[in-house]
Amino acid sequence: MENLDIIIYICFLIPMILSLFIMEKKSRLIVEFILIGLTVCLIVGYVNTYLYNLIGKDMVYYCTTISPIAEELIKAIPILIFALCFTNDKQKLVQCAFAVGLGFAIMENIYMLTQNVSAYSSNIDIPWAIIRTLGAGLMHSICTSTVGIGISFVKKKKKLFYTGTLALLMLAITYHAIYNSLVMSDFQYLGIILPINTYIPLIFFYRNQRNN
Repeated sequence: MENLDIIIYICFLIPMILSLFIMEKKSRLIVEFILIGLTVCLIVGYVNTYLYNLIGKDMVYYCTTISPIAEELIKAIPILIFALCFTNDKQKLVQCAFAVGLGFAIMENIYMLTQNVSAYSSNIDIPWAIIRTLGAGLMHSICTSTVGIGISFVKKKKKLFYTGTLALLMLAITYHAIYNSLVMSDFQYLGIILPINTYIPLIFFYRNQRNN
């Protein structure tokens, strides 16, 4: 089916935009950043296609080397703009960063499902959905949250802002690349549990920061 990615995007976009008019300000902000994540995923899809065709390498090489860089750089742009132009609030930055990753993951997972369901119908089941959402779905949110958490600390320190932000992007890219390398290797199970093991301490860290 042609333009499948755009069709999926529209199916999410229109209902969520309509929901914004009846939401309170805080809830509306989160939904807006989920929409931004959906949009970023759509853009990244075209960027990845272009770069993959340009580089001409095999899929394993691309997914473990190039796509983590492209995806994390583009995902970070909305968070950087939000931090630079609109807020210093730690909670907002972390929540909105997570929402961008969440929107990205939702779009990516649905697209992966629709692309693979006919060709690999025997492998598409409830366990597949759970593994996919706990793996790649959670990984994208963790990566953007890392950038959001870090920016909330370094933004007020001008000398650290640029170098700190770059370091955080490198951390997100490295984490993403490690995840992709694991799930495409014989140690796939380690890739699946990596985001979960990262998410649990992230929850405690965020709750501790919120209470301080």
